[in-house]
Amino acid sequence: MELKDLYITPIYLAIIYLVAFNIRASVTNRYTKKYFIPALTVKLIGAIALGILYHTLYGGDTNNYYRHAGIVYHAFGDSFAAGWELVTTPGDVTPAISKYTDQLTWFGRGSNEYFVVRVAAVFALLSFNTYTVIAVLFAVTTFTGMWVMYITFAKIRPQAYKELAIAVFFLPSVFFWGSGLLKDSLCMGALGWLFYAFYRGAIERRNIPRCLLLGLAAAGVIFSMKTYILLAFMPPALLWMFNEYNSQIRSVAVRWLAKPLFLGVGGLVALYALAQLSAADARFNIDNIGAQSKLTQEYLLQVSQNEKGSGYSIGEQDGTIGGMMKLAPQAVVVSLFRPFLWEARNPTMALSALEATYFLLLTLRILWRVGLRKTLRAISGVPILTLCFVFSLIFAISVGISSGNFGTLVRYKIPLMPFYLSGLYILQSITLPLTKARTGKLQAAGASAQLARA
Repeated sequence: MELKDLYITPIYLAIIYLVAFNIRASVTNRYTKKYFIPALTVKLIGAIALGILYHTLYGGDTNNYYRHAGIVYHAFGDSFAAGWELVTTPGDVTPAISKYTDQLTWFGRGSNEYFVVRVAAVFALLSFNTYTVIAVLFAVTTFTGMWVMYITFAKIRPQAYKELAIAVFFLPSVFFWGSGLLKDSLCMGALGWLFYAFYRGAIERRNIPRCLLLGLAAAGVIFSMKTYILLAFMPPALLWMFNEYNSQIRSVAVRWLAKPLFLGVGGLVALYALAQLSAADARFNIDNIGAQSKLTQEYLLQVSQNEKGSGYSIGEQDGTIGGMMKLAPQAVVVSLFRPFLWEARNPTMALSALEATYFLLLTLRILWRVGLRKTLRAISGVPILTLCFVFSLIFAISVGISSGNFGTLVRYKIPLMPFYLSGLYILQSITLPLTKARTGKLQAAGASAQLARA
């Protein structure tokens, strides 16, 4: 960070809030309006706080992204054509950009990090290459996806709109690690847009061409950085779609006959997608996933040795899919409910431990008051719950096994956190009785104009 951050950033923040207050009426209603500015504010605070933390204590990824974006920014100053080629190139080195690519260690085909550099470089052009403004623009970009995620959840279950706002916007780990100049921010925003587009296009079947383009764009952004998020999201999303369609069949007999057909088609589509992904990137070949996960875990365990107790072990991997499945229960526990409070070794781990404790207590409360059988029946019978919990479990297994480091896990797991907590809140609103006053208020909310506008 530099002196210019102090006097340029307030100007951009003023512009952002001016725009936000002007568009708020068009993207909210009387029930969601009060969350719009506070949700944006915590994203901005998260982006700035992360930058301060990394610049003063940690170093690491966000500083490297800024340094790489600065190289591209200066290339624009030398030659707009060279700068534009660095932003749009598929990864080929030409004479016009070779002197810059020599300085870009993340440049090249298949580089997940370079996609972030492209976006940061564009934002650098808009901000005089000011770190804090770039981070704030990342936060605003992410916020758009998180907002449409929220209004989608709120439209599906308006009775829980207050709790859903907490799940999507106000989890400290999500707005801290998912707001600044990192891959995680862009992935969270893109996941929100993918969720919204899938619901509008595949579930509601409205504006299908627009939703298809929006969904493909969001999937492309995720694919460019963290493909495993797509691998975890698409199978339960297809299951969600087929369950919704199946529930609309009036005949019970036809519904039971159609369900295996829907599941079979969904399985074939998922396998085809995995085959296409394997062809494009050998790391995601089904035969290599176990080995890749083992390598990632070993690397992160080595990193954790330098981080004063942030490592964890759920068992030895053998590099096979079967070996991963044996560790799945432990991976789910570590991703959703750890670190425990006594395992926290620094402030960021303490925040993660508090969140994990809340997840555990809320989960146990619902299971205790509702019962395991009724809970499982609700999850299998309500399509949005199926999506939330199946996605969360798949994602929890993948990151819990491959991480081995609480410091890394807290970043890796943020895509599942809004979905898991939203699932818990929706499940709670369905299965647990509300007070009479709250029930009347929420019925009024549900009877009002739609909570989420197109």
